[in-house]
Amino acid sequence: MHKRTIAIATAVAGLAISLSACSSSGSGSGSGDSAANSAASTMSSAPMTAAPTTSAAMSGGQFGAACSQVPTDPSNPGSFDAMAQVPVATAASGNPILSTLVTAVKKAGLVDTLNSAQHITVFAPDNAAFAAIPKATLNKVLADKALLTKILTYHVVGKQLSPAELTGSLTTLEGGAVKAQGSVPDITVGPNGTEAHVVCGNIQTANATVYIIDSVMMPAS
Repeated sequence: MHKRTIAIATAVAGLAISLSACSSSGSGSGSGDSAANSAASTMSSAPMTAAPTTSAAMSGGQFGAACSQVPTDPSNPGSFDAMAQVPVATAASGNPILSTLVTAVKKAGLVDTLNSAQHITVFAPDNAAFAAIPKATLNKVLADKALLTKILTYHVVGKQLSPAELTGSLTTLEGGAVKAQGSVPDITVGPNGTEAHVVCGNIQTANATVYIIDSVMMPAS
């Protein structure tokens, strides 16, 4: 088994045990909703930066090998032009390489939360990143709203970052931190700064800058 797959499966198991222990004194049916509500509260209270007054956030345009998989027809909802006109969850739903992420966001109940947030940065795992997770493990995560919310909010930073600003420790809405290092076109991000590569970056939506990555990052349990 690939080392990254083993690491993901181990981290998911640890998170599941941790969350189960934390919720043992409450009802199981409410834990997922509480997690989603907590995520929404965290996102709404996260410090927001002012909208870029220049094209700084878009300097250099999109970069990365996977950008070639994005539709080029401006009328296609998955194109860069179309994504720039709508909020991030809606934008992702039109992108063909983010369909599994969109499914996860819907199951976690985070569509409205992401769409209503302002000036955020989203590290968006592509379909291949989710495909690297064993199917049984992925299905378990998708069925656990609290765990899914924890993982997804670990991929969101509460301020909008240009490629040049992707450096050092970045606090996520989950509460943990990811590290970013490198420079265009070779930028990596993750708990240790190396777990995921940006395969298509600096994608603009109406309320976010998106960096598509090739691995699902796992927060500490």
